[in-house]
This record gives sequence, structure tokens and C-alpha cells, in this order.
Amino acid sequence: MATQFSVRDGRRWKPAFFTIWGGQAFSLLGSQLVQFALIWYLTVETGSATVLATASLVGLVPHVILGPIVGTLVDRWDRRRTMVVADGVVALATIVLVLLFAVDRVAIWHIYVVMFIRSLAGGFHGNAMGASTSLMVPVEHLTRIQGVNQMLNGGLNVVAAPMGALLLEILPMQGILAIDVVTAVVAITPLFFFQVPQPERIERQASGESQRVPVWQDFKEGLRYMLNWPGLMMIGFMAVMINFLLSPAFSLLPLLVKDYFGGGALELGWVNSAFGIGAILGGLILGVWGGFKKSKIATTFVGLFGMGAGILILAQAPASSIWWAVAGSLIVGIMQPITNGPIGAVVQSTVAPDMQARVFSLLGSLAGGMSPIGLMLAGPIADRVGIQAWFLLGGILCILMAFTGMLIPAVRNIESVSKVETEVRDDNLPEPMFGN
Repeated sequence: MATQFSVRDGRRWKPAFFTIWGGQAFSLLGSQLVQFALIWYLTVETGSATVLATASLVGLVPHVILGPIVGTLVDRWDRRRTMVVADGVVALATIVLVLLFAVDRVAIWHIYVVMFIRSLAGGFHGNAMGASTSLMVPVEHLTRIQGVNQMLNGGLNVVAAPMGALLLEILPMQGILAIDVVTAVVAITPLFFFQVPQPERIERQASGESQRVPVWQDFKEGLRYMLNWPGLMMIGFMAVMINFLLSPAFSLLPLLVKDYFGGGALELGWVNSAFGIGAILGGLILGVWGGFKKSKIATTFVGLFGMGAGILILAQAPASSIWWAVAGSLIVGIMQPITNGPIGAVVQSTVAPDMQARVFSLLGSLAGGMSPIGLMLAGPIADRVGIQAWFLLGGILCILMAFTGMLIPAVRNIESVSKVETEVRDDNLPEPMFGN
């Protein structure tokens, strides 16, 4: 039987949360090993920027196109079961690819299909875990948990990149893929022993006390909730512009290392590891510091300015010295948690628990909305004019957005939205934000 726990008991929430979190950490490690191996396989086999951009596009489409529906379903379903099924689907898709590599029948489109399935299942899992965190963790610790999550991502980048490069030398591709299956099992196991708290709405539905409304109505409710929050919509628009340039740029990083710097998998591992080390440091800083006490959003824009500076260093690194690229990647890594962590904490601490998956998925879809177009353009353009231009424009835009964001009142004052203002009316439509 799964163990119950409560965030009201400061001694009880930590063991349960971090046991589940630890299982997910192993799963993320396996996923990053597979991602590194597959991307490097495509780089070596094709040498095409278009192929790499397409691979990134395939992984992004489920989040952009299907993300809002995924978030709506997560807000309706038992979140523990959702995570179990999502991890299981990822494992099954990986097993199929293991068999294809084992019999030497794998094609590029097979990899695309598996990447799509893994991305879609990951969307269900990520939304379920993210929306459940506010019910598992006391609100005063949410920003620090965001810092811990960013440290995890950075640590995985440090470990996964060189480990992936090493494993490519000593194992066949199917051996690396099999590791992901094992880590998925590790992630699923704790979910059978601990009960993930559910929003009151899901609990009422499970007990038959409330009538389930149509999926489309839930989706519209989440959309109205977002549209009535001007500050968050503007942040989403800013993310659209930034991701339009940065998603293509970083999807082409393997080719930048291989063709511009003349490096191999080891050098790519250095650049990725530098980013990971930076993310660990940035997550540690955020976890201890917690950001500016009076303004989490100001913390985000300080981080965004720093990200822009690091990207510019990466863009201007001379071909004769990959260490400049490593330094730029380190700075970007440090600043990424400081940029992204506070936004997540604002949403988790302000939005109603039974609305969070929809808000996270809608925000993610909005932020990534232009990335597919950027990826479709990036490959052909980079093949002709070079990859550095994408990094240069992305760095400049990050710095401009950091200054612009603090000049917009709706963005600067986003944390002034209270929980009362975000309550849903009796007709299931959200109250307008800021008293309009």
C-alpha cells in the first residue's frame, strides 16, 4: 500500500518527496544518455544541420502542439498513475529502438518516431510531477526546490555528456539504450510505495462527489485563466522570441563543435559538461539564496542578462580555442537556473493546484510556439551562412529582453497577483486578473 504524507508536517514531506524525486533523477539520467547518444549518432551518420534541426523539431512538436491538451488531461487524471504510465511508455519505445539497433535495421525515421513518443510521454510525466510539487512541498520551500531541480539538471549534464561519450566507445548503441529502460524501472518503483497528493477536484471526482466536465471545457478554462493574467502572457511572449533563436542554436551545437571547432564527442562533452557544472552552481546559488525577497521576477531578469552575455561569448569564440566556448557555456549554465527557477516558483505558489498542469503546459506551448519555425529555418540557413549567427542574435535578444521586462508594469508586478484573484468563479471561468 502506498504511504500517505502531508506537507503540513515538516518532518514527513521530505522523505516521501525526495524518494520519488530520486527515482525521477535516475530516469532523467537514462534519458539524457540516450539523447546524447542518438544526437551524436545522427551527427556522425549524416553530418547534416537539417537532420539535427528535424530531430529537435520532432521532440518539440508534442510540447508545442499537444502540450495544452496534455496539461488538461493531467489536471483530470490521477497524477501518480500518469507518471507510472508515462515512464512505462518511454521504456517500451526505447525497447523497440534497442531491437532495431540489435538487428541493424534502424533508419533515421525510426529514431524520429521514438523521439516523438518519448517527448509526448515526457510531457505527461513532467506536467504531472511539476503540478504535484506544490502539494508535496510547503510553499516556503518551492523556490529552493526549483533550485534543487536546476542543480539536478546541471548535474545530469555534467555526468551524462562525458558518460555518453565514454559509453559510445565501449558499448553498442543498443547497450546504451538499454540503460534507459533500467532507469525507467527505478523511477516507477517508488511510486508504488508513496501516494502522490491529488488536488481536491480530482479527489472529489474519484469519490463520485462531483461531475466530470468535458475535456474541451477544462481546456477553455485553463486558456481563459492564462489570458486573464497579462504579466504571465507577456513573459510567454518574451520566451517565444528568445526560443525562436536559441532552440535552433543549441540544437546545432554538435555541428558547431564538430565543424567549427574541429572537435569530436569528447569536446562536445566538455561544452555540455561546462553547462552542467554551471547549472549546478546556479541551482546551488538559487537554492541557498532564494532570489531577491521582494521580487522573484527581478531575479529572473538578472539571470536572463547573464545568459545573454554567456551566449555572446559562445558566439564569438575563436575556432582555434574551444575553451572560450566552454567558458560561455559555463556562464549560460550558471544563469539558466537563476532565470527559470523563480518563474516556476511564481506559478506554483500562485496558481490553484488543480489548474497548474494546464498553466504549465499552456505557458510551455506559448514559449515554444515559434521554435518549430526557427528549427525549420535553422538547418538550411546554417548550412549556408554558419551557425554562429543564431547564437549572436540570441545573446543580443536575451539582454534586450532582460531590460525590457523590468520596464513593463504587468511583468514587473506579476507577483502581486494573490491567490484570491486566481480563484475560479462558480461558472468555472477564472476571475480577471488585477481586478479588471
